[in-house]
Parts: sequence; C-alpha cells; structure tokens
Amino acid sequence: MHMRLDYSKAAPGSVQAMYKLQKYVDESGLEHSLLELIKTRVSQINGCAFCIDMHTKDARAAGETEQRLYGLSAWHEAPYYSDRERAALAWAEVITHISQTHASDDEYEAARAQFSDEELVKLTMAVIAINGWNRLAIAFRPEVGKYEPPGKAVAGAR
Repeated sequence: MHMRLDYSKAAPGSVQAMYKLQKYVDESGLEHSLLELIKTRVSQINGCAFCIDMHTKDARAAGETEQRLYGLSAWHEAPYYSDRERAALAWAEVITHISQTHASDDEYEAARAQFSDEELVKLTMAVIAINGWNRLAIAFRPEVGKYEPPGKAVAGAR
C-alpha cells in the first residue's frame, strides 16, 4: 500500500489536537505497559498495521514480553495477564465496538471492579485516542514498518 497523504502536513492543527489528547493519556498515571497493551489490542481489532507495528515495538522497547504480545489477540484464554489488564482489555474492546456493545452495565461494573472512577475515565480516553489514531492511519495509510521507538537508532542509520 502507498501513503495517500501526509495528514500531519495537510492539517497540522488536527494532529496537534490529537497530540494534546495523547499527552493527557500518556501523563494520566495509568501504567505504561497497560497503555501499550490497550493500544496494540485496539489496533488489532481495527486492523491498523501502522499502529500495530508502532505499539508492539514501543511495548518491546519498554520491556514487554514477546509471549504477551503474541497472545494479545487471544487474551481471554491466555494465563499471563493480570486481572487489571484483563479488565482494561475487556473495556477497550467494549468501547472500540461500542456500536454493538453499548457498554452495558455488566461490562461497566467489570471494569469498575479494577479501576477507580478517575482511572476508568482515563482508560476510556486512552481507548478513544488509539481509536482516533487508528482511523487516521487507516484512512491515509502512512508507510508501515519503518517506525522505531524514540531513542532507538533506525536500522541502517549512521
């Protein structure tokens, strides 16, 4: 696939708004590892190759294991996620599929069992943010595969 357009150049204000939301999420106090799992799982659901590439690389750079990343699409059956991570992944799926789920009371209560009111709002904002990034990337198709986590040298660069 080829890049359709560079949305950051075409409408820089829109990307700046997304970066403000992302900054809020990044500084929310939620665990970095949890956020990367959420970003990866939502990107899998949405089929966003660019974001899957980015967030699996970021997760690995932050110490996430290959096993947990590979098992993420089947997290329901995998034994290596905490109760808090499971609640976050379930809530992320519910919010991502909100037109079908409508975030039922049971689903809300399951998330609420692991997260405070404030944390649940912050988690929901994290899900909203990655869904937005997925939609930008899927719509405009930035090049997949060249992303490197901050601080890591790009392969072949000198």
